Amino acid sequence: MKEHTPYVPADSILKDFNPKTVILGVILGAIFGSANAYLGLRVGLTISTAIPLAVVSVAILTILTPIFGKPSILECNISQTTGSASSSLASGLIFTIPALYLWNYDAPLLQITLLAMCGGLLGVLFMIPLRNFLIVKEHHTLPYPEGTASAEVLIAATGGGGASAKSVFRGLGIGALYTSLISFLYIWPSKVQIRLPLIKKAVVGVSTTPALLGVGYILGRRIGAIMVGGGLISWVLLIPFIAWKFGDMEIWPNTLIYLQSKGLDPSITTIGGLSAQQIWDGYIRIIGAGAVAAAGLITVAKSIPTMVNSLKIGVKELRSSAASLDAGRLRTERDLSIKYVILGVALVVLVVTFIPGIIGNDTHVFMRLCSAIAIAIFAFCFVTVSSRIVGMIGVSSNPTSGMAIVTLLGTGLIFKLLGWTDLTGKITALTIGTIVCISASIAGDISQDLKTGFIVGATPRKQQISEIIGARGSAFFVCLAIFYLGKAYGFGTEQLPAPQATLMKTVLDGVLDGNLRWDLVGIGAAFSVLIMLFKIPPLPFAVGIYLPLHTMTPVFIGGMIRHMVDARSKRDDEDVNLASNNGILLGSGLIAGEGLLGVVIAIIAVIISRTPKFLVVPYSPSWVGQIVSAVIFCGLGWYLYKVAMRSNLKE
Repeated sequence: MKEHTPYVPADSILKDFNPKTVILGVILGAIFGSANAYLGLRVGLTISTAIPLAVVSVAILTILTPIFGKPSILECNISQTTGSASSSLASGLIFTIPALYLWNYDAPLLQITLLAMCGGLLGVLFMIPLRNFLIVKEHHTLPYPEGTASAEVLIAATGGGGASAKSVFRGLGIGALYTSLISFLYIWPSKVQIRLPLIKKAVVGVSTTPALLGVGYILGRRIGAIMVGGGLISWVLLIPFIAWKFGDMEIWPNTLIYLQSKGLDPSITTIGGLSAQQIWDGYIRIIGAGAVAAAGLITVAKSIPTMVNSLKIGVKELRSSAASLDAGRLRTERDLSIKYVILGVALVVLVVTFIPGIIGNDTHVFMRLCSAIAIAIFAFCFVTVSSRIVGMIGVSSNPTSGMAIVTLLGTGLIFKLLGWTDLTGKITALTIGTIVCISASIAGDISQDLKTGFIVGATPRKQQISEIIGARGSAFFVCLAIFYLGKAYGFGTEQLPAPQATLMKTVLDGVLDGNLRWDLVGIGAAFSVLIMLFKIPPLPFAVGIYLPLHTMTPVFIGGMIRHMVDARSKRDDEDVNLASNNGILLGSGLIAGEGLLGVVIAIIAVIISRTPKFLVVPYSPSWVGQIVSAVIFCGLGWYLYKVAMRSNLKE
């Protein structure tokens, strides 16, 4: 592999970190993060805003040119880095915090904000010593799709470099138009789904949206195939087996409560009466959580050399001054000192231990100390897992809720052994999960941002400071949106179902009350161990089991298109990466276009403080609508293939 050459050379000095870019990033982060929080509470998912923020930052800073002068690409990068932290905060918060209110614990706004700040700080700090290993040394093996896409968008939007900017903006327009036709005008359904004959409740589907197709093209065939393989295990093997073998059994009490909170007909009492989706919600997710847990532990074990090496480097840095360290490094190699990492982690541990009320009321010092230690350990492990997995599959598919479940399982077991099984124990365990979930989510975000910076030639230290400022600066506004949305509509209601948080409550109740089905967790773990024995990466496979199959299939299709382009070009790997640039740019644009429209939808949702009509699909996805959706999606894939091939033939 050739050595990477950044777009802005290491010896070039451009404007980057300044009040203009940071303030703009915090403001944009507050808007996008609040909107994303509502979207997550409403439909159970959030979107990566890194690419939309890259586009918006370029646009606003260009408009402000008469006042501040023409922006540099590094200024736009700092603004995007600062703002993108908010969406990761939203993900961590909406997956956990509503469960507190479902226990009738009225968490104060200050407590939620402090939890967000602690999690955000840990996520950034723990990622710092990993940057050299994951971003730099594995540049050619971990694509970081959103980070790569953001870099291409920034380069194209600021008028530079290499590949044609037309492909990015053409993809952006197609992605935005495509998404608007689905979300606003209901021209065709966003998912094609069919039942397989002869196999009871076996369902396969494809999410016919442009962003996942673009992600798949950037990732390539292998990871997409592994992920869709995990999804097929869930939807073609496990769901039919459960329906066949246990169809006459009554639904487990905790599962019944959870499914009824999601609208299950009260007259349905047996597993056989559940739909494939409901079996997935009530049972497969627990199996998927076990798979993610085991795969996460395997990844942590494999990452121990990386952790040890980063700690060794950190110890060496402790003996040197910042000036002497910088003297031997290029501008593009300068991280925040490990001294600040240790100081920041120690600060979080001390704050959690000695300030009552952050992780729950009625807690004693020993409980808070145990909680602080658990937070530091789980956060460090899952920051490593998250930073690596988003490099393979992207932020949008990062199973942070699965990591939160693993944290709740581990913490819940410890608390049960210590006898802390009352409501205080549950609240404390959940707030530990909140901080860890936010840390893992933020780590995934800054990993993508650092990848963007690595490609465009940013200074890592300034990006890391920007991310910390962005996480702390937008935390209050994101928490404010969640707090008042909960006050207005209540969590677990039809208006704000908060499905992920309801699942967290179910899991923690099961652990501390002693009725969690550990057999399902063990089945998931066995899948990850088995797949590892075949030398297949267990983490993307586990994610495939944990997430819906229809979100995996378009990633696989995008990867297959990339493989066909590469095969017909008859290039080696190094040349293929260069020759496929127009395809990657178009795929980046597709991600950006859908991301921008997703944020617009979320912002409108926050403004009107209710479910927008365009989130309630009025049509029934009949066979006609599904055929139309499939044909148009195939047309989009064909267009991506033709653009990529055309650019290759010109090489």
